Amino acid sequence: MSEHSLKPGVVTGDGYRTLVEAAKAGGYALPAVNVVSTNSLNAVMEAAAKAGSDVILQLSNSGAAFYAGAGMPDAFTAKVQGAVAAAQHAHLLAEHYGICVAMHTDHANKPLIPWVEAMLDEGEKYYAAHGKPLFSSHMLDLSADPIEFNLSECER
Repeated sequence: MSEHSLKPGVVTGDGYRTLVEAAKAGGYALPAVNVVSTNSLNAVMEAAAKAGSDVILQLSNSGAAFYAGAGMPDAFTAKVQGAVAAAQHAHLLAEHYGICVAMHTDHANKPLIPWVEAMLDEGEKYYAAHGKPLFSSHMLDLSADPIEFNLSECER
């Protein structure tokens, strides 16, 4: 199980690296689970706590929209604010479950770059207010695009 000295809560940067390195060195899995609601997010954290495990909480673009709810009038806003709400929820509760959580957005392809950019903007606001990142990581999946585009997008 978890073999590190990190403080429970959402981990970022070096803390995230420590979490992954501890799992590798200890020969145990660090599960990555997609969540779509407070119920699924809470269930994953509860199960991780009972197992004595840390966890990566993942949000897809559609999962983030579901998290916000179907009643939001603007679909893009729902996807951004759903992701923000899930990340804030994890920040609020992870330490109380006594686990480390990496908050990750999963497999954003080229059409979803504006979603990732909007979350980066929200992350900057969160950092300015709280002195820590909102998300642990964001995944761009540009495997369907030419390598030149991948390189220029990563460079940007």
